[in-house]
Amino acid sequence: MQSNQRAVRARVSGMVQGVSYRVWARSEAVRLGVTGWVRNEPDGSVMALVAGADAAVAAMVERLWQGPRGALVSQVEVEDADDDVPADFRIVM
Repeated sequence: MQSNQRAVRARVSGMVQGVSYRVWARSEAVRLGVTGWVRNEPDGSVMALVAGADAAVAAMVERLWQGPRGALVSQVEVEDADDDVPADFRIVM
């Protein structure tokens, strides 16, 4: 990854399943030009891998706190990641 690039994993907790959070997150990621994936977790949270330019990743993390209408985000835990990153942003199962 280039020096101005970053990848993070973010776990989003709260009322984030059943409100189209993943579809919303994909739309925001495409708008910001970041790559990665988003998925529902068995514990009711949503996990996302976000990669791209530092500023775009930071903007995506800030947007994860908002979510779509109907979501109520209580926490976003972020950690650096070294996962393989897809060339686009996907909703995964």
